Amino acid sequence: MLQDGICDNADILNSAPPKKVIQADNIDLSDKSLQVDISDALSEKDKVKFTVHTKTTLPNFQKSECLVVRQHEEFVWLHDRFEESEEYAGYIIPPCPPRPDFDASREKLQKLGEGEGTMTREEFSKMKQELEAEYLATFKKTVAMHEMFLTRLAHHPVFRNDDYLRVFLEYDQDLCVRGKNRIEMFGGLVKSFSKTTDEYYLSATVKDVNDFFDQEMIFLQHYHSNLKEATSRSDRQTLKHKDVADSYIKISTNLLQLATTDSGKLERFLTKIAETFEKLRKIEGRVASDEDLKLSDTLRYYMRDTAAAKRLLFRRLKALHTYETANRTLEKARARNKDVHAALEVAEAEKAQTEACEKFEQMSDKGKEELTDFMTRRIAAFRKNLIELTELEIKHAKAHADMLKKCLLFLREE
Repeated sequence: MLQDGICDNADILNSAPPKKVIQADNIDLSDKSLQVDISDALSEKDKVKFTVHTKTTLPNFQKSECLVVRQHEEFVWLHDRFEESEEYAGYIIPPCPPRPDFDASREKLQKLGEGEGTMTREEFSKMKQELEAEYLATFKKTVAMHEMFLTRLAHHPVFRNDDYLRVFLEYDQDLCVRGKNRIEMFGGLVKSFSKTTDEYYLSATVKDVNDFFDQEMIFLQHYHSNLKEATSRSDRQTLKHKDVADSYIKISTNLLQLATTDSGKLERFLTKIAETFEKLRKIEGRVASDEDLKLSDTLRYYMRDTAAAKRLLFRRLKALHTYETANRTLEKARARNKDVHAALEVAEAEKAQTEACEKFEQMSDKGKEELTDFMTRRIAAFRKNLIELTELEIKHAKAHADMLKKCLLFLREE
C-alpha cells in the first residue's frame, strides 16, 4: 500500500485498469475464438494481483468464460514454459512483462511527507497530486504490459493451443509458483552468463549459410543497440517535462504568496499568472505522460521484443551447429572400417544427422515467418504510436499557446 498519511486515496490502489492503456503491438483483434484481458488489478505493498478474464470457443478449454487471479511470478512461470520448450524453438516468444516496481514512486511520496513542514499546504497538495498521478500511471502501464503478454499468446495461431497457457487462464487456484531464493537467483545469473558466452561463441564460430538470417542477425544487433539508446534519451526527455511541471507548481505557489502582500491590480496580475502556471503545469504533466506512454514504452517494449527475436536466431545457430557436428560425426563413422560395429555407428550417426537436419530446416522455415511478421508488426506499431503522439503533442502545444494568449489578454485589459 502507499505510505500512510501521504496518499490515502484508495482508488489509486484498487482502480480497475483501463482497457488497452498501451498498445505496444499491432494485434489482429478480429479473431474472437480466444479473448484475454485483465479486467481488474489490486496493488499491495509487495505484489500486484491481476484478475485475468478469458472468453473462448476453443475446444481444449473446459469453460467458455474464465476468471482467475494471477501474480507476476505466475506470468514469469508461463513465459519460461514457452522459452524452455523445444517445440517453440523456431518462434519469437513474446517478452515477459517487467516486474512491477513502485519503489521510486513510494520513495518520492515518503520524502514529500517528510518535507511537508517546509512547504505551503497548497504546494504540498499539488506535489502530492503529481506523485499520485505518477504512481497511478506506472500502475496502469504495469497492468497493460501484463495484458499485452497474454494477448500476444492468445492471438498466436500456435501458442494459443498450448496446455500451459490453458492452465494459466483456466485453473482457478494458485499455481503455487514461488519467487526465486538467493541461491536460485545466483544460479540463474550464472546460467545467463553461460548462455551469453555460448551466443558469442556461436556467432564467432558458426557461419550462417542463409543470407536472410545472416542479415537479420546483423540488423537486430544494431537495431537493439539503437532502441536502447533511444529509450534512454526518451526517458530523460520525459523526466525533464516532469521537472518543468514540478517547477510550475513552485512558481505558481510563490506568486500566490507574493499576491497576498499587495492589493489592487498587482494582486490580480500575480494571481492570474499563478493560475496560468498551474494550468500549464497540468498540460506539461500530460505531455510527459503521453511521451512516456506513446514513445518511451513503445521503444522499451520493442527493445525486449527485439531481444526475443535475437534469441530465436541464436537458437537457430545452435541447431545449425548441431547439424554441422552431426554431419562431421557421420563422415567419420563412414570413413571407418566396414565391420558390424561400424555399420551400427553409421546408422546411429545417420539418424542423428537426419533429426538435426529436420529440426534445423523446421526452425529456419518457422523463423523466417516469425521474423517477417515481426517486421510487419513493429512497423505498424511504431507508425500508430508516433502518429498518435504527434497529434497529442500538437493538441498540448495549442492548449499551451491558448493559455498564454488568454493570460496576456487579461493583463493587457487590466
